[in-house]
Amino acid sequence: MNTRAKIDFSQMLGKMKPLHGVNNSPMALNRQVPGFAEAGIPFCRLHDTAGAFGGAHFVDINNVYPNFDADPSKPESYDFAFTDAYISSIYAAGTEVFYRLGCTIENNFRIKAYNIYPPKDFAKWAEICAGIVRHYTQGWGNGFNYKMRYWEIWNEPENPPMWQGTKEQFFDLYRIAANRLKAEFPEIKVGGYASCGFYAVNRPNMPDFHKSFITWFHDFLDYIKAPETAAPLDFYSWHLYTCNPDEIRIHSDYVAKTLREKGFNQTESIFNEWNYLDENPKPGVRWVRMKNNYGASFVAAAFSILQNSDTDKAMYYDALPTRPYCGLYEFPSFHTTATYDTFKAYNALYKLGNQCQTEITEPKVKILAAADGSNAAILIANHNAEECTLQLEIKNAPQLKYCLMTDDNRRSEPVTFNGSSLELPPYSLAVISSFDINETAANTTEAPQKVNHAGLDSGN
Repeated sequence: MNTRAKIDFSQMLGKMKPLHGVNNSPMALNRQVPGFAEAGIPFCRLHDTAGAFGGAHFVDINNVYPNFDADPSKPESYDFAFTDAYISSIYAAGTEVFYRLGCTIENNFRIKAYNIYPPKDFAKWAEICAGIVRHYTQGWGNGFNYKMRYWEIWNEPENPPMWQGTKEQFFDLYRIAANRLKAEFPEIKVGGYASCGFYAVNRPNMPDFHKSFITWFHDFLDYIKAPETAAPLDFYSWHLYTCNPDEIRIHSDYVAKTLREKGFNQTESIFNEWNYLDENPKPGVRWVRMKNNYGASFVAAAFSILQNSDTDKAMYYDALPTRPYCGLYEFPSFHTTATYDTFKAYNALYKLGNQCQTEITEPKVKILAAADGSNAAILIANHNAEECTLQLEIKNAPQLKYCLMTDDNRRSEPVTFNGSSLELPPYSLAVISSFDINETAANTTEAPQKVNHAGLDSGN
């Protein structure tokens, strides 16, 4: 495969987007795991935080508010201890929390479901949510004044392991909670509902269950737009797991088009669960490839597609090392992966601030460029089984001295770049830059902070 690309660093297309967010963090309670801050992760969504590092005391409403019959106006009704420690560690890395209000998925719900039923009192559930927002943004209950703008109501209510109520019950819960939160906290962004995704849009043979996700989406927008059931929707969140990066563009376009057609022109589109899901179902292949050049080249291609789409933000699932879906870390070593390197590389472009004009003759190869007037960088992805010879025409660039290659045999290894051509092996990516991306500081929404918690700062 041969292709040609043109890059003009004097032509700015707009700002780079915060697309390298993640779900959860690799935080261990008595330390920061190396690499998280260095990757400049802009957002960390808290969903499915329970697990080996969560147990029964993190994030979820049922964990933070263990006795539903208690008084939500009293701080002592809440158990914030472990969530405080977790969130403080995330902010210490310079990352903003995107808080999911709801519960963790119960994949074995058929044996017994615990927390995925509709709350017995929707108005009280909304008051509990208000207490959590107040604690983390206004210092209530010995809390914090974090910049925590995004509050998501539930996750995948179309999915039985996440919601055992009806569609109408969820819509009602969303309406009550969203209106309650915006009434007290007009400055925050409230949305949801973290849709399972829209596979049936481009996969015609999907079962009716997957087709129902589309019905949910349309019915939800109609419900919250109707005057008698109106509710705010600052952002709409949705998911997709695939091995074809071009499918991301199809779904992104679909979400944006539907929001516009329904009149939600100011609503952000947030893609907050995604990952490379290999077609090979064998765990020895699927989970390994998320971490190696297959997953890394997929992520690089996804970043390019999303930057050129109507999606506003993205959050990869997942950065919790104990979870199979974690593509950024090995476990139990906590060593970073080739996919992690791609997040770090994208952060280098993100920090430059401005996307630059690119053209490429072969759409299977994705290319993204950014500059700040002094420095420049290019991210190229060949997420294909065929080798590619790429001819580059680069205009108005500072000297591009560095080139790192990731493929089946190399991980972010320096290679010679002659300024005009590059050989891209199958399932590979390259980062070309005027500076050493490994020496740049992480981008942070706030300066990294030292965090002190009694009993947590001794030892490693």
